[in-house]
Amino acid sequence: MEKRVVPRKLLRNLISWTGVLGCFLCLSFLMSEQVLAKKISLPKSYANKSAAAEITDADRIFIDLREAAKKNDVFRAQQLASTIPNYEFEDYVTYFRIKPQLFDSGGAPRSETTADAEVNAFLSQYQGNALADRMRNDWLLVLGKRKDWRNFDSEYSKFVLDDDTAVKCYALQSRLAKGESATKVGIDARSVLLDPRYFGQACQELVPLLVQTNGISVSEAKAIGRAASEMGFDTMSRRIGGEDPIGDIVKSAKADPAKAYREFLQIAPRYTKENQAAAWAVIGQFLGKKLDSNADDAYRLQQALGFNELLSAESQEWKVRAALRAQDWVLVKDAIEGMNPAVRSRDPAWTYWYGRALKAAGQDSKAHETFELIQDQINFYGQLAREELGKPANLHTQTKIKISDQEIGDMSERKGFIRGERLYAMNLRFEGNREWNWELRGMSDRQLIAAAEYAKRVNLYDRVVSAADRTKQDHDFTLRYPTPFREELMPIAKQIDLNLAWAYGLIRQESRFIMNASSSVGASGLMQVMPNTAKYVAKKIGMNSYTNEQLRDTGTNLTLGSNYLNMVLVDLDGSWVLASAAYNAGPSRSKQWREKLSGSVEGAIFAETIPFNETRTYVKNVLSNANYYSAVMHDQVQSLKQRLGVINPKAANQNDLP
Repeated sequence: MEKRVVPRKLLRNLISWTGVLGCFLCLSFLMSEQVLAKKISLPKSYANKSAAAEITDADRIFIDLREAAKKNDVFRAQQLASTIPNYEFEDYVTYFRIKPQLFDSGGAPRSETTADAEVNAFLSQYQGNALADRMRNDWLLVLGKRKDWRNFDSEYSKFVLDDDTAVKCYALQSRLAKGESATKVGIDARSVLLDPRYFGQACQELVPLLVQTNGISVSEAKAIGRAASEMGFDTMSRRIGGEDPIGDIVKSAKADPAKAYREFLQIAPRYTKENQAAAWAVIGQFLGKKLDSNADDAYRLQQALGFNELLSAESQEWKVRAALRAQDWVLVKDAIEGMNPAVRSRDPAWTYWYGRALKAAGQDSKAHETFELIQDQINFYGQLAREELGKPANLHTQTKIKISDQEIGDMSERKGFIRGERLYAMNLRFEGNREWNWELRGMSDRQLIAAAEYAKRVNLYDRVVSAADRTKQDHDFTLRYPTPFREELMPIAKQIDLNLAWAYGLIRQESRFIMNASSSVGASGLMQVMPNTAKYVAKKIGMNSYTNEQLRDTGTNLTLGSNYLNMVLVDLDGSWVLASAAYNAGPSRSKQWREKLSGSVEGAIFAETIPFNETRTYVKNVLSNANYYSAVMHDQVQSLKQRLGVINPKAANQNDLP
């Protein structure tokens, strides 16, 4: 029987006619997995606050206003804002009108603006809400650029999220301006100045100030500048550290690391030991990203010279990865011990691999203590640590917290949720997520689970995951790892013998169950299928009348995505690691990475040494998800190590999958 798809406009009208409770009923009819687990009595007032409503002309103007604000188009923003007085999102209208006055067209903060009074009035009127904190973030960048430290300090103390690297750099500048010990400021700066992508003007100014006040050394400043150069920010690099004695080597390593390695072997004695160490680290990093076996040798030469503190965060991490790829456990241990504590602590990978290095060195007791540090983390390395300790995957995966209808119903009155849903209805997910996540702050585990249950009942499955993922002690894994669309996906998976837990693990990572999700490169739907891939798969499975418009249909998206996932699995010899990597980065890359192996490696090492940051994170998350889904759906506690398997070098398969 041909599947019938109900148009979105009709669905909106149904919601408008029947209110939210009626919406629940029609969605229950449309999406078999998205039924209410049990009836729930929501407050009558909720129907009037429903996010689901027809998009109005005012909404369209509001969306245009948002775009004008993103471009910092002052005139356009003012013009549009004036046409929607008394709009329901009055704070956003005001914010979108003011924000372009604070930044130039390139996104840099303006030191000269006449918006001071408007900003202060906004912060006063909307104190305590999500958008006020966003405005405060913007305003701190302006105050920092002005060097208005009195007002900066006053506002910084109220900045709740405090998640902007540039603002942190201005805060450090303020401390220096007040005469605080440069040594102490320098210590704190070392944990901030890790990623040049987020430095902005503030951090570029901070480094020379710290050098002038003896807060950091000239060598450290050059190392921070070199980290910028490694990422292609050459102008920033010169501003921070001046001319780099190994600048030409950095350029050579980025362009052709194998050639740079050969050449530097000949000329290394011309440089000081400090600069030799820095050069070998840079060469090692880029060799590592090419999966060149000489990466381990380059880092060994650096390790012999020392100066670990002068390595960029990227070089520190790739030092470990290069050693893992070479199964050089001595260097793995030394590299992790030499890491900046801020780099080492931000990823459980380094705790796990340090434990493995200790175990390889015969220090079983210390290894055991190290694994215990992360054994309760609900992630890839938490699971692997438990296996090293001889413990099964977290047994509380089946915990089902009993939450009352009243507790779930209370969530419908939360302002942030009401606003978030309305913004989602306009496809403004960034703003919707801001409102939703702000509301989750400070919630107890029980409240978070109630919020997740509520999100499930209004079919916001990405918000289900967002809320359930935040619990600390009490967990409900049926919410952390939900299974919507199961009656649609299960027969597809069964027909092609595709592991359902793995498919769900991939969907959770790809789209968080957002049906209309789309990526910047054109992937769409629950399984984020690329148009060309969809056409290829449709042809292979005999879907002859297929057009790319059909990717928007949930069933079609699941069919094509599942079949493609199965194709890459078969093409890559049944390896879930290789197939997951192939689904994200393409089969040809997955094969190339395998071919670079000099011998067999465990799947966890292969996953950790994938050159692409996105794909590396993706593979680890997908396979971790799959293990938890297996426990949730089948009550099967499986070995993640066994799931990862062993990856063997092999000649390229002749199949040419997209």
